[in-house]
Amino acid sequence: MAMGTSMGTPAGTSSLLSRSLLSRRRMLGAGLLLTALWGARAMAQDMPLTPVGAWLAEDIGGGGVLDRIQTTLVLGADGAVSGSGGCNSYSGKAKLSGASLRFGGLSSSRMACAPAVMAQEQKFLLALERTLAWRIDPLKRKLILIDLTGTELVRFSTR
Repeated sequence: MAMGTSMGTPAGTSSLLSRSLLSRRRMLGAGLLLTALWGARAMAQDMPLTPVGAWLAEDIGGGGVLDRIQTTLVLGADGAVSGSGGCNSYSGKAKLSGASLRFGGLSSSRMACAPAVMAQEQKFLLALERTLAWRIDPLKRKLILIDLTGTELVRFSTR
Protein backbone atom coordinates (compact mmCIF):
# COMPACT_ATOMS: atom_id res chain seq x y z
CA MET A 1 0.00 0.00 0.00
CA ALA A 2 1.39 3.42 -0.94
CA MET A 3 1.92 5.92 1.80
CA GLY A 4 0.89 9.53 1.12
CA THR A 5 2.35 11.28 4.17
CA SER A 6 5.04 10.73 6.71
CA MET A 7 2.37 9.96 9.32
CA GLY A 8 1.49 6.73 7.61
CA THR A 9 -1.92 7.61 6.15
CA PRO A 10 -2.79 5.98 2.86
CA ALA A 11 -2.46 8.11 -0.29
CA GLY A 12 -5.63 10.11 -0.97
CA THR A 13 -6.73 10.09 2.66
CA SER A 14 -4.92 13.37 3.26
CA SER A 15 -6.94 15.16 0.58
CA LEU A 16 -10.19 13.66 1.92
CA LEU A 17 -9.33 14.93 5.39
CA SER A 18 -8.48 18.36 3.96
CA ARG A 19 -11.79 18.52 2.08
CA SER A 20 -13.66 17.40 5.19
CA LEU A 21 -12.00 20.09 7.34
CA LEU A 22 -12.61 22.73 4.67
CA SER A 23 -16.26 21.69 4.47
CA ARG A 24 -16.60 21.93 8.27
CA ARG A 25 -14.99 25.38 8.27
CA ARG A 26 -17.39 26.56 5.55
CA MET A 27 -20.37 25.22 7.49
CA LEU A 28 -19.14 26.89 10.67
CA GLY A 29 -18.60 30.17 8.80
CA ALA A 30 -22.07 30.00 7.26
CA GLY A 31 -23.56 29.22 10.67
CA LEU A 32 -21.79 32.19 12.25
CA LEU A 33 -22.95 34.44 9.41
CA LEU A 34 -26.56 33.30 9.79
CA THR A 35 -26.37 33.79 13.54
CA ALA A 36 -24.96 37.29 13.07
CA LEU A 37 -27.64 38.21 10.54
CA TRP A 38 -30.45 36.74 12.60
CA GLY A 39 -29.09 38.44 15.70
CA ALA A 40 -28.94 41.77 13.84
CA ARG A 41 -32.58 41.34 12.81
CA ALA A 42 -33.57 40.58 16.39
CA MET A 43 -31.68 43.67 17.58
CA ALA A 44 -33.34 45.75 14.84
CA GLN A 45 -36.75 44.50 15.98
CA ASP A 46 -35.95 45.63 19.53
CA MET A 47 -35.09 49.12 18.25
CA PRO A 48 -37.88 51.63 18.80
CA LEU A 49 -39.33 53.10 15.61
CA THR A 50 -39.78 56.45 17.28
CA PRO A 51 -37.41 59.06 18.70
CA VAL A 52 -39.29 58.92 22.01
CA GLY A 53 -36.86 57.72 24.66
CA ALA A 54 -33.42 58.41 26.10
CA TRP A 55 -30.48 58.97 23.73
CA LEU A 56 -26.74 59.65 24.00
CA ALA A 57 -25.05 61.81 21.35
CA GLU A 58 -22.14 60.14 19.60
CA ASP A 59 -21.66 62.64 16.78
CA ILE A 60 -22.57 66.31 16.44
CA GLY A 61 -22.18 67.92 13.03
CA GLY A 62 -19.75 65.29 11.80
CA GLY A 63 -17.16 66.20 14.43
CA GLY A 64 -17.72 63.41 16.94
CA VAL A 65 -18.06 64.24 20.63
CA LEU A 66 -15.66 64.76 23.50
CA ASP A 67 -14.77 61.65 25.48
CA ARG A 68 -16.46 61.36 28.88
CA ILE A 69 -18.86 64.25 28.13
CA GLN A 70 -22.46 63.06 28.23
CA THR A 71 -24.60 64.99 25.75
CA THR A 72 -28.07 63.52 26.06
CA LEU A 73 -31.61 63.86 24.77
CA VAL A 74 -34.71 62.55 26.51
CA LEU A 75 -37.87 62.93 24.45
CA GLY A 76 -41.19 62.10 26.07
CA ALA A 77 -44.30 60.89 24.27
CA ASP A 78 -45.98 64.14 25.38
CA GLY A 79 -43.28 66.23 23.63
CA ALA A 80 -41.36 67.08 26.80
CA VAL A 81 -37.64 67.40 26.10
CA SER A 82 -34.79 67.32 28.59
CA GLY A 83 -31.18 66.33 28.79
CA SER A 84 -27.65 67.55 29.19
CA GLY A 85 -25.64 69.53 26.68
CA GLY A 86 -22.51 68.23 28.35
CA CYS A 87 -22.22 71.00 30.90
CA ASN A 88 -25.70 72.38 31.46
CA SER A 89 -29.06 70.71 31.68
CA TYR A 90 -31.78 71.83 29.28
CA SER A 91 -35.51 71.35 28.89
CA GLY A 92 -38.31 72.40 26.59
CA LYS A 93 -40.86 71.03 24.18
CA ALA A 94 -40.77 69.23 20.85
CA LYS A 95 -43.39 68.78 18.18
CA LEU A 96 -43.27 65.28 16.72
CA SER A 97 -45.44 64.45 13.73
CA GLY A 98 -44.49 61.48 11.57
CA ALA A 99 -40.91 62.03 10.39
CA SER A 100 -41.08 65.71 11.31
CA LEU A 101 -39.47 66.89 14.55
CA ARG A 102 -39.12 70.47 15.79
CA PHE A 103 -37.63 71.59 19.09
CA GLY A 104 -38.84 74.84 20.62
CA GLY A 105 -38.64 76.88 23.75
CA LEU A 106 -35.47 75.20 24.99
CA SER A 107 -33.95 76.69 28.11
CA SER A 108 -30.81 75.66 29.92
CA SER A 109 -28.92 76.28 33.12
CA ARG A 110 -25.97 78.69 32.93
CA MET A 111 -22.97 76.98 34.48
CA ALA A 112 -19.51 77.55 33.02
CA CYS A 113 -17.35 74.60 31.96
CA ALA A 114 -14.14 74.08 30.02
CA PRO A 115 -14.16 75.94 26.66
CA ALA A 116 -14.22 72.72 24.61
CA VAL A 117 -17.24 71.44 26.56
CA MET A 118 -19.05 74.75 26.14
CA ALA A 119 -18.31 74.73 22.40
CA GLN A 120 -19.74 71.21 22.03
CA GLU A 121 -22.82 72.18 24.02
CA GLN A 122 -23.47 75.23 21.84
CA LYS A 123 -23.03 73.16 18.68
CA PHE A 124 -25.51 70.61 20.05
CA LEU A 125 -28.15 73.17 21.06
CA LEU A 126 -27.86 74.87 17.64
CA ALA A 127 -28.30 71.47 15.97
CA LEU A 128 -31.51 70.92 17.96
CA GLU A 129 -32.79 74.33 16.79
CA ARG A 130 -32.05 73.39 13.14
CA THR A 131 -33.68 69.94 13.37
CA LEU A 132 -36.66 69.43 11.09
CA ALA A 133 -36.81 65.63 10.80
CA TRP A 134 -35.54 62.37 12.23
CA ARG A 135 -34.85 58.83 11.15
CA ILE A 136 -33.77 55.64 12.87
CA ASP A 137 -31.13 53.26 11.59
CA PRO A 138 -32.39 50.03 13.19
CA LEU A 139 -29.36 47.90 12.28
CA LYS A 140 -26.91 50.36 13.84
CA ARG A 141 -29.41 51.26 16.57
CA LYS A 142 -29.07 55.02 15.99
CA LEU A 143 -31.38 58.03 16.04
CA ILE A 144 -30.39 60.67 13.50
CA LEU A 145 -31.62 64.27 13.55
CA ILE A 146 -31.77 65.92 10.12
CA ASP A 147 -32.00 69.50 8.82
CA LEU A 148 -33.91 70.97 5.85
CA THR A 149 -31.36 69.70 3.30
CA GLY A 150 -31.28 66.17 4.72
CA THR A 151 -27.90 66.72 6.37
CA GLU A 152 -27.22 64.74 9.53
CA LEU A 153 -27.01 67.10 12.48
CA VAL A 154 -26.72 64.73 15.44
CA ARG A 155 -26.42 60.96 15.69
CA PHE A 156 -27.47 59.27 18.93
CA SER A 157 -27.11 55.79 20.32
CA THR A 158 -29.58 54.30 22.77
CA ARG A 159 -28.79 55.24 26.33
